[in-house]
Amino acid sequence: MGNRTLVLWDIDLTLVDLAGIGREWYSAALSNALGLTLSYLPTFPGRTERAITHELLSAHGAQATEEEIQAIFTELVTIAEADQHLLPERGRVLPGVLEVVAELGARDHVVQSLVTGNLPEVSHVKLAPFGLLEHIDLEIGGYGSLSADRSDLVSAAMDLAARKHGGFEPESVVVIGDTPHDVQAALHHGAIAIGVGTGRHSLASLREAGAHAVFRDLSDTEKVLSAVLDRQLLDGR
Repeated sequence: MGNRTLVLWDIDLTLVDLAGIGREWYSAALSNALGLTLSYLPTFPGRTERAITHELLSAHGAQATEEEIQAIFTELVTIAEADQHLLPERGRVLPGVLEVVAELGARDHVVQSLVTGNLPEVSHVKLAPFGLLEHIDLEIGGYGSLSADRSDLVSAAMDLAARKHGGFEPESVVVIGDTPHDVQAALHHGAIAIGVGTGRHSLASLREAGAHAVFRDLSDTEKVLSAVLDRQLLDGR
């Protein structure tokens, strides 16, 4: 457990539950940016903001140009920042998250950041009200504005972490998320994938996607830390 470890967290339904707010934000962004009324909402879990926005615009008859995508992104940031004060009432930190993040943050050889479908600014909005920014370095995250392919987010985070902290071997990178997309993005780069069943996907589906370890939630701090820090305890995929 002395080796350096890069831990990359998903946000929604992995760290926090803000269910329902995404629809509100996209509805307002679509109206504000293009004067369109939301009539179709893409699926969110495991997907990036770029993929979701492209599908949303296409479904509403827009061309989904880069200009239109950026207009939606700008509105999403503005709306999220305006609603930040509501998030403690609208959402919650998921079981065990605060303890695991703090324990990992207390270890000098661990660096924590994000691989999330959210925009960078929205990520800050979602985590700040719940005290999750002290140990998570947002500067080296992989964000949903970058690509529709989640694996690109993992490589971006690994590259940024390497520039700031020195390189991390793929087997020293741990991606934690609640969807098969998170698992597959980790495996694409040879990283360790840990699935958590606090989202919309079953534990079985996370295992089938290839997760090295799966937890119903993160409430068993010691077991989660062992999976993150001691790769010998994993199932060897």
